Amino acid sequence: MQETIEVKIDNFIFDCRTDGDKENELVIFLHGWPETSYMWKKLMSSFSENGFYCVAPNLRGYSKNACPKGKKHYRLNKLAKDILDISKFLNKPKFHLVGHDWGAVIGWKVVHDYQDRILSWTGISVPHLQAFGKAIVVDGEQREMSQYIKNFQLPYLPEKRIRKDDFKILKRLWKNSESNEIDDYLEVFRNPKQMTASINYYRSNYKLLKKAARAQILGDINVPTLFIWGNKDIAIGSYSVREGHQYMKSDYEFIELDSGHWLIQTNYHELKEAISRHVDRNKSST
Repeated sequence: MQETIEVKIDNFIFDCRTDGDKENELVIFLHGWPETSYMWKKLMSSFSENGFYCVAPNLRGYSKNACPKGKKHYRLNKLAKDILDISKFLNKPKFHLVGHDWGAVIGWKVVHDYQDRILSWTGISVPHLQAFGKAIVVDGEQREMSQYIKNFQLPYLPEKRIRKDDFKILKRLWKNSESNEIDDYLEVFRNPKQMTASINYYRSNYKLLKKAARAQILGDINVPTLFIWGNKDIAIGSYSVREGHQYMKSDYEFIELDSGHWLIQTNYHELKEAISRHVDRNKSST
């Protein structure tokens, strides 16, 4: 049965959806933008039935009581440390990690910096950050796709544009989401403080990503990795996906789907089968 628990880390309280027996092996699910932990509900039910304890936090800024003011609080190293702190709170020294979009960005950092804590890693849509960051600078297609990130660097205006016509821009992105799911998302994005926090992910880390064109921002990945990408993705081009493969130094599986960015909604069964297989293969007991 799913429930939401509060996870207290220092002065922050993270709202975390959970499913399954807390004695079981932990799988942490990280959502992206513009979504919440709600996106994982269906997949969490499946995993809990198969003997895992599932936890999906509303990330920093998306949890109302873990929403500090100022873009400096949304740097990637802080976002990654939140995940480790959540696992410590749950008393789970090792865990499986699944992330989509910004959840994938954070996940790459987690599995690189804390590899001894990771049983398996599944990244969805966003490839290895060294490759993605480089692509933003050197690849024309990716530069065009990422223009919105550049636009997000402006103060105030992005938030104003997103709110226009009752969040029309976001509702277009949510066309494959259920109405209850959209209601949950809007509960976060209607809050001005949380809306700005979500955009601060882009404001705080844009320079770091672009730095990848001239320096190393993330190295090799030494944990079992599954990466899933849709070749019709509106935000992620093929250059960064191809470039990312070279950094995988452990067991690695790449799945390319004939689909777009919102894979958990449009390709649920394919994702469930692939991620289940990957996680089962890397159980700590096997």
